[in-house]
Amino acid sequence: MKKLYPYLPVIQWISSYKKSYLKGDLSAGLTVGVMLIPQGMAYALIAGLPPVYGLYASIVPPIIYAILGTSRQLSVAPVAMDSLLVAAGITVLATEGTDAYIGFAILLAFFVGTFQLALGFLKMGFITNLLSKPVISGFTSAVAVLIGLNQIKYLIGIPLEKSSNAFLIFWNVVQQLEHTHLLTLSIGVSGILIIKGTKHLQRNFPGALLAVALGILAVYFFPLEEHGVSILNTIPKGLPSFQLPNFDLGQWSELVPLALTLSVIGYVEAFSIGKAIGNKRKDHEVSPNQELIGIGAANLLGSLFQSFPVSGGFSRSAVNDQSGASTQLSSIVSAVIIGLTLLFLTPVFKYLPEAILASVIMVAVSGLINLGFARKLWKENKIEFGLLIVTFLVTLIFSMVPGIITGVVLSILLLLYRLAYPHIAQLGRLKGSTEFRNLKRFKNLEVWDELLILRIDAPITFINIQNIKDYIDSAVNTNEKVKTLIIDGASISHIDASAAEVLNDLLTSLKNRNMTVLMAELIGPVRDTLHQTGLLKAIGEKNIFLTLNDAVNKSNFSDYKHREAALQHNRSTL
Repeated sequence: MKKLYPYLPVIQWISSYKKSYLKGDLSAGLTVGVMLIPQGMAYALIAGLPPVYGLYASIVPPIIYAILGTSRQLSVAPVAMDSLLVAAGITVLATEGTDAYIGFAILLAFFVGTFQLALGFLKMGFITNLLSKPVISGFTSAVAVLIGLNQIKYLIGIPLEKSSNAFLIFWNVVQQLEHTHLLTLSIGVSGILIIKGTKHLQRNFPGALLAVALGILAVYFFPLEEHGVSILNTIPKGLPSFQLPNFDLGQWSELVPLALTLSVIGYVEAFSIGKAIGNKRKDHEVSPNQELIGIGAANLLGSLFQSFPVSGGFSRSAVNDQSGASTQLSSIVSAVIIGLTLLFLTPVFKYLPEAILASVIMVAVSGLINLGFARKLWKENKIEFGLLIVTFLVTLIFSMVPGIITGVVLSILLLLYRLAYPHIAQLGRLKGSTEFRNLKRFKNLEVWDELLILRIDAPITFINIQNIKDYIDSAVNTNEKVKTLIIDGASISHIDASAAEVLNDLLTSLKNRNMTVLMAELIGPVRDTLHQTGLLKAIGEKNIFLTLNDAVNKSNFSDYKHREAALQHNRSTL
């Protein structure tokens, strides 16, 4: 049975289930299920879908993830960011609200799940490293602004086209402000105040559900729709049926890149949330590759039951954790709550004002904006702050896919720049010690004019070898007394073939100048590379030392000094 643990995490938590877990799981499942009712419908509206599809996406995916996912508190269902990505990508393929649009959204979930499963089986969980925190923060903050701006039309009751350009939305809002429907605005603002107020009084209280309930009651007892307040109207009753996605829709050239983007973003979002909660709990391990499989299967199988793309939600997962969830049984309970709602309560939701759903969305996405992290970067790392701002602005102006791609590309370019210009330190020995330190950071170090000791703090590759060679040439040329070069290889993790060729040329050049090259502190893989590429023969095995101190003590320069000291002693005794 234990052999199945990595592939079916559900077996692990069921086999170790304790009676004491049940109360917390039931309480958390009920709380999150109630929270999901308005949230699921709201996120479906963000995606450009009828609200009922948000409930469909909250039944099968969380159950599948409960079986295959490794986080025990992650709540998998529709999320704001993925929903807006769905809208941004599919709006160019079909008209919002049409059967074709719905078909594309479901087909997108199928492709997202397929790609995530493939990445999981290929053990590509490391792709989380492609998105640095500044990129994620800049992207999510911009997405939050976009989602909020796109909800203004529901909040103030004016007709606006959905857009991925924040400045265009803002300008359209300014032009239409004079047509604001005051009754709708008052309902929306009341919804925001109720949600924020209840959260302030009791963190785990489902304020969104209270706002929804009060909104429904207000429309039911007072004919607000007759005074221009938009409501949801009829929501289909019943559970989602099994249905294959419509593969005849075509447009795969536009759909596949969007699916790939959503695959990575949705996974990174879910994994980062699950990992953060797992680190706090410390009672289970979140596996990156199995998470890809769990989220992928949730999307793939969910699409067979009319689900659009889903991921792990931060606010829901936090509430799930704080409400006492110990296992994924809480997610199964949440799915049951949504199923019961679809079977028995959908007639009630036809009275729900759209302004209330807008208030739910705007409060939810406000938590995505992390000003504290931006301020921290401004103080500590201006380059990464710039990366955050560029990602933020590109996402606001050119939409989400260009934003995230720009952030990833800039992150990679920044990494390549740092690899191309590695930190190189000239070292001296602490007096009375065998330890060596950077000459620029420490004073009163023991140094020798004829000896140049360098520490290269990076792997030596085709990217940086020319800069390393130029640094060594410059250091040697500026000090004609240098007779021996010692390289501290403790920080060199790898030498590639291109670098090995340049190093061989450098060794030849230094030997022609009657210089000796020594290396010390080399790790095993680097020593193997020296042997395989012939560099070991060029340097000479006698010039490879276990420690940097041994290299200094046994260098030709040291021997020369010892000989000079001996000669001076002999002369003084004559």
